Amino acid sequence: QLQASGGGLVQAGGSLRLSCTSSARTQSRWYMGWFRQAPGKEREFVATFRWNGGYSYYSDSVKGRFTISRDNAKNTVYLQMNSLKPEDTAVYYCAADSHLIVSEYANARSYDYWGQGTQVTVSS
Repeated sequence: QLQASGGGLVQAGGSLRLSCTSSARTQSRWYMGWFRQAPGKEREFVATFRWNGGYSYYSDSVKGRFTISRDNAKNTVYLQMNSLKPEDTAVYYCAADSHLIVSEYANARSYDYWGQGTQVTVSS
């Protein structure tokens, strides 16, 4: 199971850090990442990485502003979000998969495990 937290209300230009903790021990081959869904829109890819740290991927809309990282001891993945914009407002979901095909990293259907979502609201 995945447990996401850290959302909230922040002004444009501010920062938030999301956390996602896995109740299962995460193996090196796992991919863990973040998606988001704004009202009336489809779920979109934000960032993902391979647990062993070899590869990370970001959507163009967040590249340079968001950073994905992990804490091995806590089985937790983080999404540091800086320079937030109103268009970043969405429910953010963490996701994980143990057999991800790397070419499908941005496809939500590629992930078998999902957290419950945490709301991020950026005011202008």
